[in-house]
Formats: sequence, structure tokens, C-alpha cells
Amino acid sequence: MESHTYTSLNKGTFLIATPDLEGVYFRSVVLLCEHSATGSFGIIINKMLDVDLPEEIINIKNLTNPNVAIRSGGPIQPGQMMLLHSSDKMSEQTLKICDGVYLGGDVQFLQEAVSDSSGPSIRLCFGYIGWGPGQLEREYYSGAWIIHPGSAKYVFDTPVDKIWQTILKDMGGKNATLSMIPEDLSLN
Repeated sequence: MESHTYTSLNKGTFLIATPDLEGVYFRSVVLLCEHSATGSFGIIINKMLDVDLPEEIINIKNLTNPNVAIRSGGPIQPGQMMLLHSSDKMSEQTLKICDGVYLGGDVQFLQEAVSDSSGPSIRLCFGYIGWGPGQLEREYYSGAWIIHPGSAKYVFDTPVDKIWQTILKDMGGKNATLSMIPEDLSLN
């Protein structure tokens, strides 16, 4: 099992919530999108969200791309939509987060991508998580997060309700054991 330390807290790192975290962070997997001395922000990738989108953003009649999903990205600015996607075609409008995962894009890109049956994988994420200077490091040192390198496989190819368990299981060792803890401990 490869060990990851706080020095691995970089853009493109997954923050996997330990079983002790509760509320919106319970079993969350966060893709860290920025980390610097001035603070950090990330997007939760494994919390589904059921929301109706205005037609000017996505016309459901034109939705032919089977790789589009909506996520609750976090509690900060939950009305703000951010795009995580697998397209490297708009480098001037997007930020590469990790191999195969990009953040950003405009409405035209989104509309074209959702109406393309072989279009890129897209996660429409509403909201995000943010940390002030040193806050994420303190949370990591307190044992709130397990860190692992980000991967498009988990963002786009793993069923949303299995991302937390799958990453921990794939990490092996004590993390694989954590992945087997039931959500409801009374079932144990």
C-alpha cells in the first residue's frame, strides 16, 4: 500500500472522508481543484443531486449524451454550476485537474456536449467546498481525510454510490477494511 502524506495535497488529489465525518461530508469524495497557501477548494464527486435545469442551460429534448450526470458539489454556493468533464478540446477555457479530468467550459460547450451521443463525460456540479489558509492541512492532520491521487476512472466510470468504497478498497490495507464498514452501524 502506497502511503500519501500532506505533501500530496495538490490539485488533482482525492480527499476521502473518514467514517467519522458526518453531514454533507459523510462518505464524501472530494476532488481537490486548487490548493495553495491562500486556501483550497474542491468538488464532491459522489453525491447525487436531483434538480431541474433551465432549458437555456440544457434542453432535455437534446440530451443524447449518456455520460452526463448531476452532482451536489458542496455546501458553498449551491446555485453555482461547475463542469467537470473529460474533454481536452477547450484548453483556453478549462483547467486540467488530473489526467482525463477538466474543470470549466461555457454554455455552448455544454449544449454541444450533451447533444452528442458520443460526447465527453460530464458532471454538472452544484456548489463546492472551500478551506481558508491552513484549514485543510489541519483537517488532514486531525484525521478527517484520507488522500489518494485523483483519477478519471473514479470521477466518470465508477457508479456514484460506490466511489467512496471503491477507492478505499483499491488502496488496500487498512483502507480496504474501512471500505467494508456499513453506512448504518446498527446493521453490523
